[in-house]
Amino acid sequence: MSTGPGLESLVDQTISVITNDGRNIVGILKGFDQATNIILDESHERVFSTKEGVQQLVLGLYIIRGDNISVVGELDEDLDSRLDLSKLRAHPLKPVIH
Repeated sequence: MSTGPGLESLVDQTISVITNDGRNIVGILKGFDQATNIILDESHERVFSTKEGVQQLVLGLYIIRGDNISVVGELDEDLDSRLDLSKLRAHPLKPVIH
């Protein structure tokens, strides 16, 4: 049973992935499988802090196991490009507890 558009519509789009351990990884979705394992290209991790701006750690081509994914979301590239990540302050996300 399908509840709406799946990841197919996001292939070759920039997405944001929140993992179960609270990481935020942004990249271009290149592929996925039935277990929701995903492949991201040109990816980076955004590390949030309350004391300094958002750090971006370059990951490049990156695979995330489906059982480690909490949320997958489409990223508005226009809005994202206008954000000054060096001025953003936020608490890091806590791990997801199942």
